[in-house]
Amino acid sequence: MAERGRGAAGGALPSSPGPVLAAKGALRAGAGEGGGGGRPGPGRARCDSAGVSNGDCSLGAPGGEARVGPALAAAPGPAACPLPRDSKPGGLPRRSSIIKDGTKQKRERKKTVSFSSMPTEKKISSASDCINAMVEGSELKKVRSNSRIYHRYFLLDADMQSLRWEPSKKDSEKAKIDIKSIKEVRTGKNTDIFRSNGVSDQISEDCAFSVIYGENYESLDLVANSADVANIWVTGLRYLISYGKHTLDMLESSQDNMRTSWVSQMFSEIDVDDLGHITLCSAVQCIRNLNPGLKTSKIELKFKELHKSRDKTGTDVTKEEFVEVFHELCTRPEIYFLLVQFSSNKEFLDTKDLMMFLEAEQGVAHINEEISLEIIHKYEPSKEGQEKGWLSIDGFTNYLMSPDCYIFDPEHKKVCQDMKQPLSHYFINSSHNTYLIEDQFRGPSDITGYIRALKMGCRSVELDVWDGPDNEPVIYTGHTMTSQIVFRSVIDIINKYAFFASEYPLILCLENHCSIKQQKVMVQHMKKILGDKLYTTSPNVEESYLPSPDVLKGKILVKAKKLSSSCSGVEGDVTDEDEGAEMSQRMGKENTEPANHVPAKRFQLCKELSELVSICKSVQFKEFQASFQAQKYWEVCSFNEVLASKYANENPGDFVNYNKRFLARVFPSPMRIDSSNMNPQDFWKCGCQIVAMNFQTPGLMMDLNVGWFRQNGNCGYVLRPAIMREEVSFFSANTKDSVPGVSPQLLHIKVISGQNFPKPKGSGAKGDVVDPYVYVEIHGIPADCAEQRTRTVHQNGDAPIFDESFEFQVNLPELAMVRFVVLDDDYIGDEFIGQYTIPFECLQTGYRHVQLQSLTGEVLAHASLFVHVAITNRRGGGKPHKRGLSVRKGKKSREYASLRTLWIKTVDEVFKNAQPPIRDATDLRENMQMIQSLKALIENADAVYEKIVHCQKAAMEFHEHLQSIGTKEGLKERKLQKAVESFTWNITILKGQADLLKYAKNETVENLKQIHYAAVSCGLNKPGTENADVQKPRRSLEVIPEKANDETGE
Repeated sequence: MAERGRGAAGGALPSSPGPVLAAKGALRAGAGEGGGGGRPGPGRARCDSAGVSNGDCSLGAPGGEARVGPALAAAPGPAACPLPRDSKPGGLPRRSSIIKDGTKQKRERKKTVSFSSMPTEKKISSASDCINAMVEGSELKKVRSNSRIYHRYFLLDADMQSLRWEPSKKDSEKAKIDIKSIKEVRTGKNTDIFRSNGVSDQISEDCAFSVIYGENYESLDLVANSADVANIWVTGLRYLISYGKHTLDMLESSQDNMRTSWVSQMFSEIDVDDLGHITLCSAVQCIRNLNPGLKTSKIELKFKELHKSRDKTGTDVTKEEFVEVFHELCTRPEIYFLLVQFSSNKEFLDTKDLMMFLEAEQGVAHINEEISLEIIHKYEPSKEGQEKGWLSIDGFTNYLMSPDCYIFDPEHKKVCQDMKQPLSHYFINSSHNTYLIEDQFRGPSDITGYIRALKMGCRSVELDVWDGPDNEPVIYTGHTMTSQIVFRSVIDIINKYAFFASEYPLILCLENHCSIKQQKVMVQHMKKILGDKLYTTSPNVEESYLPSPDVLKGKILVKAKKLSSSCSGVEGDVTDEDEGAEMSQRMGKENTEPANHVPAKRFQLCKELSELVSICKSVQFKEFQASFQAQKYWEVCSFNEVLASKYANENPGDFVNYNKRFLARVFPSPMRIDSSNMNPQDFWKCGCQIVAMNFQTPGLMMDLNVGWFRQNGNCGYVLRPAIMREEVSFFSANTKDSVPGVSPQLLHIKVISGQNFPKPKGSGAKGDVVDPYVYVEIHGIPADCAEQRTRTVHQNGDAPIFDESFEFQVNLPELAMVRFVVLDDDYIGDEFIGQYTIPFECLQTGYRHVQLQSLTGEVLAHASLFVHVAITNRRGGGKPHKRGLSVRKGKKSREYASLRTLWIKTVDEVFKNAQPPIRDATDLRENMQMIQSLKALIENADAVYEKIVHCQKAAMEFHEHLQSIGTKEGLKERKLQKAVESFTWNITILKGQADLLKYAKNETVENLKQIHYAAVSCGLNKPGTENADVQKPRRSLEVIPEKANDETGE
């Protein structure tokens, strides 16, 4: 897992005449803590392990220890050697919670605390900074064929006419390349030298670049120590190619004046008396207003450092000082490098540049200049930029940090799923012991527990009701020391907040322990307070499924015991559901039987309360086959966590099929006396709808629950995947492979940088020092669960640069979640900084900011991660709005969906006829690369689709009588059961393949539309514009072989 996926898919680089690269996009900062730019300096430990980790661009030698050039031993940056990912078998250890176990103190290095002041290195904020850094020079690795790599110091001549390197066996006049001879600067490993080099796979894509020069198009292939250093050279060289010796003159002219003029105007608005200086306090406050995430102390320190470097005694700030500090503190280098990639070597984006970025990276469909101008007018701070239609680095930063570029798809902020399916087809946001605000053994009960849960979109709350004083029922956990609240006050609060966050039905899980007398009081309160909101309509025995959430809008359903229809009296005898007694027995070790086998007690239930229960009648679960035959669709079973886990592991297929028709409620084990939470994914994967969570207990499990229910407008209902709803479909909850009929997705995530990480609560030993690192976790079915982590960035919580790429295969995207966790690397025990959890289906691709949340779910002010997201399809195709490069496979390595044999001749014959169209469908989908293939897909998809659907319909004719047909064929017991399972597998495959082909055709049509729109916007569809508006054709990617007498010692 450690070295999977080095890059996230990116868009075309309009400033580059080179090829479009799939893995470009995440850009590291220049100099500064956690970065690696600038000249070699002291203070960095050398990596002793061979090879290159994803986040470090240093290259290991094949012999086991990295070869070090003259300046490599003291590379830039403080102690930034990442641990090799493969240092332990199986990769990094998995964690059971968001906070790592403090006892795990095994580390590869000693932890030190720095008390030094802020870093004083100048950040890269313009092309001028890039040119200046190149004049100072930096160490790069020169890559040659046959695995030869040489450490050389490269620098740009002061007159900016030549690129030189040293040491060299050539004389100084030959160890150089004239800038005017450079044809192209190509990013990534995209030359023959890189491709043929034996250690190419150890070189980070983001640190590699090539200079193509001379009439023979020779290549100088280089590897920087970090991605930010590579970006400095690529940006600077591209400017030099475009503007030659006039580069600095151009940069000092109108291009950068837009930003400087705007910042100067901010200064002048403060300097109302035109004194030429303002107070330090005013300067600090102005910069904070422009960039609220900056700390006051950091801004003050930057001004004091500037004054000290100039031997200035006063504290007043001049305009030049104000502009310089603003540029230094308010420019994010990773965003600057992104801007110049799309700006055609300008310091701003015009409307066409922005259109290219929005289309290629952000996945905005039907983009035009009007949309680009709207964005510029909305986010560009300078009047000049707004008037000219230019987006400066500050406007671009504003846009990327705005809600428009958050990672969460805004389409999912409102109800966006079909709400007319049966209630059993949805996951339902559910609370356990809702009345508790602390642990479930000694904790207090309070009505705020209901308010909090209902405001969070919870649609199933629990009421544990007991006899109380003065003939008023009370709510608390029986057999414990929890406090009590009056039943009537809870019903009042429920009435007030029931539909505060959602209009869809609310389920009251009533655990009734009251006497008949107080049961009647309960009925009076519920009828009087809730009134018409109570849903008491008797279920229709002719139906097979529960009503839909849409039909039940604004209704409150009571889940509780109900008297038998044969009961004619005013009260009757029913079994008791007493979780508290079970916990008490566990605590006192009075019972050693499994949790769900505590002997059921019985109690008297009054008919009036029974009549309030309609479609959520509580019954005791026996076993799956009995339920399939006898359970009514309006009957609900509750499962103890332990028993539910047993069924999930031993009968995963039956559990999924059971939950297609019936509601299942899973509640935490009574042994969780601290009110800790179970993992809801363990039961969602089985289709369990009501997984009751302790809302009062924050942590990983509650993060998953809150994140999961965000995806449908936070209405408390999430439609389950189709494969878990369809009557005839095959899905095993514990699958560790791809899901039949579902095309796996490849998720590419690049963690680029962090912003304004707060100091972890309760950490005092390190002062304000934060050493952050990031975990990216995938939660879902077992086949999808994975996690990877970045390196630690030492002593930089304000603007750490991670710049690491990860790739995950997601086999069931509809049930997967992505979680970002930021931790503080500490010798005693890593501490939690922030997290964000998002369903896979809600991810927006492109460059996105992730708003971090605290342990209790509050948004952390100004704290975020900057990431790049791409989603591609492992077998071609995919969703049009989640663009990425499809992975094409040759026919020999192509994976075709396989159908199973039932050993029922007539049925097997039908499925046999389906094999050819399945292969045709796969070939059409996986050939989606060339225009001819796209045309073939559009022309042939419908016919192949019809063949598959025809086979599916023909097979379904056998479904109802399959068991009797199998019996006639001589199949018995296990073989007959296997035949039924194989039938559902084959039907699932057929439906899935038909759907994938349909999606592929729709995607192709959408992609061709985008090509057309792009051609129109660029004027490429008009005759006679090729010479006027289109750049010269890109040169061949093939590089002329190096001469035999070329530099042998280099």
